[in-house]
Amino acid sequence: MSQIKPNSEIYERERVILETIKNYPELHHNALLKKIVPEFMAKTTFEKTRDSLLEKEIIIVSHKGNMKFYTPVKNFEERIHHRIEQNTNNSYHDLKLKIKKLDTDYSHKDIDDKISIANFLLRNLILVDTGFTLLDSVKNPKKTLYRDEHLTVQQLIDHVFEIIRQDKDFEIIFPTTVSNLVGFVPPTFLDK
Repeated sequence: MSQIKPNSEIYERERVILETIKNYPELHHNALLKKIVPEFMAKTTFEKTRDSLLEKEIIIVSHKGNMKFYTPVKNFEERIHHRIEQNTNNSYHDLKLKIKKLDTDYSHKDIDDKISIANFLLRNLILVDTGFTLLDSVKNPKKTLYRDEHLTVQQLIDHVFEIIRQDKDFEIIFPTTVSNLVGFVPPTFLDK
């Protein structure tokens, strides 16, 4: 049974690089590298983590002569909210289109494809709903701004389950699909 668990090593590495950049803004790339490698991580790990921070737009790079300097993005909170909103909306509309096509295509797929498609759609619908919940929280925690979208996601999830229920392979598809969604359910240890 898989649970969604954060990879603490990745977070720790990102934190080390961000802290070092913040505490030593005058360090160019090679000096930053010497400050972090090998005490906190290997060189390739540093480069992968730095690339990830650049890709996520958490840090930016500037050039002075032939030297690179890294700086934390100043308006990161605003930028991440915009990115979450953009990605959530794009995924929401893409999923609606995919599910609309599902009505005609699903029954013609083989059983492994049916399971894979159902898992993909349900997982992504849950992630989209989570995106809308995050947006509701940061924009106005006292009001549900994305009420219509939440309701539509709920209806789309039901629609996917209805397509599965109507399928001739329901008895195999349904348990396999639901068991793969367990990672999205809060773990039982919270009850203890």
